[in-house]
Amino acid sequence: MRGRSASARLFQIELPALLIVLFALAPYVWMILTSIKPQAELAEWPVRYWPRAATLDHYRELLSRTSFAGNLLNSLIIACGAALVGLAVSIPAGYAFSRFRFRGRRPLMTGFLVINMFPIVLLIIPLFVLMRRFGLIDTYLGVVIGHSTFSIPFAIWMLTSYFSTIPKDLDEAATIDGASRYEAIRHVILPLVAPGVVTAGIYIFITSWNEYLFAMMLSGQNVRTVTVALQLFIGEFTIQWGLLTAGGVLIAIPVTILFLFVQRRLVGGLTAGAVKS
Repeated sequence: MRGRSASARLFQIELPALLIVLFALAPYVWMILTSIKPQAELAEWPVRYWPRAATLDHYRELLSRTSFAGNLLNSLIIACGAALVGLAVSIPAGYAFSRFRFRGRRPLMTGFLVINMFPIVLLIIPLFVLMRRFGLIDTYLGVVIGHSTFSIPFAIWMLTSYFSTIPKDLDEAATIDGASRYEAIRHVILPLVAPGVVTAGIYIFITSWNEYLFAMMLSGQNVRTVTVALQLFIGEFTIQWGLLTAGGVLIAIPVTILFLFVQRRLVGGLTAGAVKS
């Protein structure tokens, strides 16, 4: 029976899971291999999957002869700014939706959820008109606001669920001890919801880092992000595969490192907040 159970687990769970993981990782492995191939091997036929002699020439050219390093810095500034703005809005909103019962609470929560159901292309036109009217096109603030607008609704839902796991008795106990509501939130509630705050911040950061449409419409040469910069390597008749894949690898590295450092807190925050609000 144990042999049957082990073999059944192998063929029904482990092998299918391994195939799914390999299928998901294959494009990334292909991108890394292409980025270290010499230029002459990129156009060879039949295709060589493994380079004869690995080289970092594409990375050197990308960082020295293009503005990609500056674009990386732009993306970092915008992603960090979007995370800060998103948390500054999501934390008080999540607390309010969790602790107070007011007229219109449920429609507002539903509206936040419905916003994420619409394609972002429907939001970009009115947002572009507003940004142009206020002179925020091709500025850090304009792109940060655009990215925050798209990610805040889900962050509010996440933090509302997480705040709901904290008993209201803690707020009342802190108030009885003489603390104001702000002091109770800062010294009592926020330390308890730190995993949820980290989860929401990472979600906003990754969403902003990988976002393309808002960055393309709201930015220009001054604050161009890496996702928009990659598109410049795709021409009408030629594609610079070496630079394109090297840029893709560099874009993936910061997010991968961030996830490896905070994966436990991220998973814990997502699961702990999975309650009915």
